[in-house]
Amino acid sequence: MRVSDSSASPVPLPSALAEIADDFTSANNDLKLQLLLEFSDGLPPMPERYAGDLSRLERVDECQSPLFLTVEVGEGASLDARVVNLFFDAPPEAPTTRGFAGILHEGLDGLSAAEVLAVPDDAPMRFGLAAAVSPLRLRGMVAMLSRIKRQVRAKTAV
Repeated sequence: MRVSDSSASPVPLPSALAEIADDFTSANNDLKLQLLLEFSDGLPPMPERYAGDLSRLERVDECQSPLFLTVEVGEGASLDARVVNLFFDAPPEAPTTRGFAGILHEGLDGLSAAEVLAVPDDAPMRFGLAAAVSPLRLRGMVAMLSRIKRQVRAKTAV
């Protein structure tokens, strides 16, 4: 019988997401909120093919503000070869929600399906945001990641 080592290192984040997590964890709460606003402002707009048609997107009900997302997965012979692209729709008056989406977009967009699926479910908790935003808001970011991974699994199923 193998005894699990509770001191084992957590599963690492992809490098871009790890850099973002480092920026947040090293910042004070005021700076964390400023960083969230920057990610909110940097969230790319929806491409034309999705604009105005929310029925093609999945709503993340756990978010306190309306947030919709979709995932596209490119072709490839393996999960390592299939590139994932993320698209989010959130109103400008929801900067925290948009900021979470911006973090996930910057940290995950363009990775392989294998890399996205390997992101640990606790990744949103590694940003040190618990003291800066409400638990309900963090639950929204966890739900976004969950939906992204679920869509990647569904779109890569054989």
